Amino acid sequence: MSPKSPNAGTYAFIDSQNLNLGTQRMGWKLDWRKFRRYLRDTYGVTKAYMFIGYMSENESLYEYMHELGYLVVLKPTLDINVPREGEEKAETAEEKPQVKGNVDVELVLYALKELPNYEQAIIVSGDGDFFSLAEYLEAKGKLANILAPNWQYSSLLKQFEKKIVRLDQLRRQLAYRDRRKAKQAPSRPKPEKNT
Repeated sequence: MSPKSPNAGTYAFIDSQNLNLGTQRMGWKLDWRKFRRYLRDTYGVTKAYMFIGYMSENESLYEYMHELGYLVVLKPTLDINVPREGEEKAETAEEKPQVKGNVDVELVLYALKELPNYEQAIIVSGDGDFFSLAEYLEAKGKLANILAPNWQYSSLLKQFEKKIVRLDQLRRQLAYRDRRKAKQAPSRPKPEKNT
């Protein structure tokens, strides 16, 4: 049996694109500060690995995530041409580039590489590509939870239903609220009283 790391605890492995798009699809934006605090306070997460596709214009975002306590793991991105909505894939169809940073392999690699260093793991994604990782961690007694962004998580993960936490059900607690907009919003006029 290998000795336990002094930092042993719960580690989170976050598929940032799946999480970000999954909450936005439901009409809200995640507050990353609140989410990091939630992971710490609710699950005792000592390390939160954030897997994200690298784009040079997002340097300040990566620094901000690091300041919030995420361990940011960057993956090179690719531009993929996707036909515009409603158009068939054809050589003449006008295409718009879409940036793709597939982080699945890195997330699995880190989860396995860090295995001796944590007691429990949390997978933050609703992507069925993580089924094998979840199955492996469960067999090792190390799968704490799977945090899915919404109810539309992969049916492959249904086997872990008891360990799935839907973040859309925590919207009030985890949603980003722009304080500046709230201060700038005009106040409602008071109704006049008839005498």
